[in-house]
Amino acid sequence: MVREHGELTGRLILDVGAGPLYFARAFEGAGAAYIACDLDVGELTRRGGGWGAVAGRAQSLPFADRSVDVAFSSNVLEHVPDPQLMCAEMVRVTRPGGLVVLSFTNWLSPWGGHETAPWHYLGGDFAARRYERRQGHPPKNRYGRTLFKLSIGQISRMVRNRGDTDVLDLRPRYLPSWARPLVRVVGLRELLTWNLWIVLRRR
Repeated sequence: MVREHGELTGRLILDVGAGPLYFARAFEGAGAAYIACDLDVGELTRRGGGWGAVAGRAQSLPFADRSVDVAFSSNVLEHVPDPQLMCAEMVRVTRPGGLVVLSFTNWLSPWGGHETAPWHYLGGDFAARRYERRQGHPPKNRYGRTLFKLSIGQISRMVRNRGDTDVLDLRPRYLPSWARPLVRVVGLRELLTWNLWIVLRRR
């Protein structure tokens, strides 16, 4: 999906919120140089491998301006309290002409509450309390702390209003190509999109 918007061979990819390096092999298989960044050092080292990895926050990336060709992040945006700042940081470290690729699970999708779904439809606090009662421990994704309500509309407006990028793609990530127009249907998109895929090109 990233390669639809440009060749990856010889490009430097920064995976923001990389976790256990799920995408490392795929990017290197496409000929790219890969570097991971995550706040959790344990996650970065869990799968091993010979990839470069840096501990750091998505909202304050420890990389120089215009230092990577592609800033990529899969399902992290809903876990930061300031998604606009995270997006700005990813744009900052991307070279002009490079790509910023984001995806996130929106709150009103069936999986918006992550492991507490679908009870998040009755409120994030309620869903977290119910999970803890039933499982005997709190959820990993704590509503209001490490999991936040994001909407398709909110993030679509955010990326379209940036003056330093062009929007190349907005689509449901896990749905067939015929579902692309869904992201333009206010209301319905919040329930049916499930996960929004965003590609920006830095000017």
